[in-house]
Amino acid sequence: MHADLLFANGPVLTPEGRTATAMAVTGDRITAVGHDEVHDLAGPRTQVVDLAGRLLLPGFQDAHVHPVPAGLELTQCDLTGAKTAEDTIAAVRAYADAHPEREWITGGGWSMEAFEGGTPTKELLDSVVPDRPVYLPNRDHHGAWVNSRALQLAGITRDMPDPADGRIERDASGEPAGTLQEGAMQLVGRLTPPATQADRLAALLHAQRHLHALGITAWQDALVGEFLGMDDPSDAYLAAAREGSLTARVVGALWWDRERGAEQIPELVERRAALSHGRFRASSVKLMLDGVAETGTAALLDPYLDKCGCATANRGTSFIDPEQLPTYVTELDVLGFQCHFHALGDRAVRDALDAVEAARAVNGPSDTRPHLAHLQVVHPDDVARFVRLGAVANIQPLWAAHEPQMDELTIPFLGPQRALWQYPFGALLRSGATLAAGSDWPVSSPDPLQGIHVAVNRVEPGGTGPVFLPGERLDLAAAVTAYTAGSAYANHLDDTGRITAGALADLVVLDRDPFAAPPEEIGETQVALTYVGGTGVYAAQEV
Repeated sequence: MHADLLFANGPVLTPEGRTATAMAVTGDRITAVGHDEVHDLAGPRTQVVDLAGRLLLPGFQDAHVHPVPAGLELTQCDLTGAKTAEDTIAAVRAYADAHPEREWITGGGWSMEAFEGGTPTKELLDSVVPDRPVYLPNRDHHGAWVNSRALQLAGITRDMPDPADGRIERDASGEPAGTLQEGAMQLVGRLTPPATQADRLAALLHAQRHLHALGITAWQDALVGEFLGMDDPSDAYLAAAREGSLTARVVGALWWDRERGAEQIPELVERRAALSHGRFRASSVKLMLDGVAETGTAALLDPYLDKCGCATANRGTSFIDPEQLPTYVTELDVLGFQCHFHALGDRAVRDALDAVEAARAVNGPSDTRPHLAHLQVVHPDDVARFVRLGAVANIQPLWAAHEPQMDELTIPFLGPQRALWQYPFGALLRSGATLAAGSDWPVSSPDPLQGIHVAVNRVEPGGTGPVFLPGERLDLAAAVTAYTAGSAYANHLDDTGRITAGALADLVVLDRDPFAAPPEEIGETQVALTYVGGTGVYAAQEV
């Protein structure tokens, strides 16, 4: 039987390494992997792809991403390219001037390090948009920048107390300063004009094109539900799955409402059944346990330090009661849900692992594959627990480098000891844990090759050092595996993530073989071709 697609004349990355030079696809599956003998499967209708020395590998998978919000932001006031306060303000002014018809100025993606203390003021926004409300989440979407008009509409005054799950930044006189952290974002976010279902579908398809161009063939959407003004993307996924425009394979992590308890579990069961269709499965549950270190909301075992290096009273925020969490996780596990934890601080990591351990004790072993995302600070005592409990370490490699947000807003407030516990990729791998990888886009770039570059070098692409905790570097094979087989495991897509006969033909061709070049050049690699189920979904102009 002739193949539909034949790749030849280049390295093919199999589970054993770059051990093949040819591969055949028939229908949506890989049918042969080898060398010259595979060429015998070519027939008159076989499409032959000459690799010409370029690497063929499994399609990348993003284990933690938010494509619909990312797609929506790209069509609004996109601040991701601004590096300084001046650039950011100029971008807001330009967008507002270009869109006088917009009742609100929305979008986001600004960098905390561009502003002193990571908290820009309302006066800066007032200077360029004085007459319309402005709501702009920052890069990590755990804080939002608003102007005076937005504060006025929301009724936020000096007398308003902070919400239980957030903080209103205030100036020296006690007035709201213009930055809202965590749950306080919703005070304004709930007032912003909602996107339509058509907007969300268009954003999803726009994001999907972008992800395919980066070699991504599957992902896990880390927030399917409503949260802090972000739109629920579920209707977009269901529409795309039903009409056949969802070309990627997607797992949806249903949002756990952190203001409620176990009474919401029957609703999650109903949503899983209602939303799972075609290439979209709503089989995971997202439990956000804490915030982020830069704002002092990541949950830590010991207190944050102040600017002088002295201990404060702040240990961060636990958004879900740690005493109730084991009960929730145990019930979700017995119902077959995967638990997808946002666990950034060492206390949140421990709480998640304790909850998984409790579920294992009650339910016994299961194949739900819980995974902990972000893992910025992990206590050394907890590293070995991942493999023992069967918990996947879901890493975001781009964050594991020296840059202003790390050096100015994080390390000083963690202190020298805890700073050494950050993003312990190498330690987790050496312990035997399964690593999956993701981007948290639009928090950071969704480009897997950029993430792989940082995982291997612990230096930002294009940077020259210093290396951030060099003992935690991964080798190239381990980093690629995290973005392919590791994320496929986390996504329960067991017939993807590897090149072997019988697997689904979700594939990517790079423009070179990064294994044949120095590690510091990994970030220069580009995607040439992307396939899902043997069907091309992206081709660079020059391939």
